[in-house]
Amino acid sequence: MNFEVKSVKSFNKKIGYVFMYLVFTTIFYYILKLLNKIPESWNYLHILPLTLFIVLLGTLIKLLLR
Repeated sequence: MNFEVKSVKSFNKKIGYVFMYLVFTTIFYYILKLLNKIPESWNYLHILPLTLFIVLLGTLIKLLLR
């Protein structure tokens, strides 16, 4: 059995998931900032929990529909 290949694939999948989360959060932040939908005092760190909620909600819906 080759456990290293499965381990590397799992690690790459997690890294890709985190990277795409950060890309989604960045795009979402700049769209909201461009449309003036967030308060002036908010920064990128205020948007992270909002997008985390969106991602977790999507994951929950995916699990419920399975």
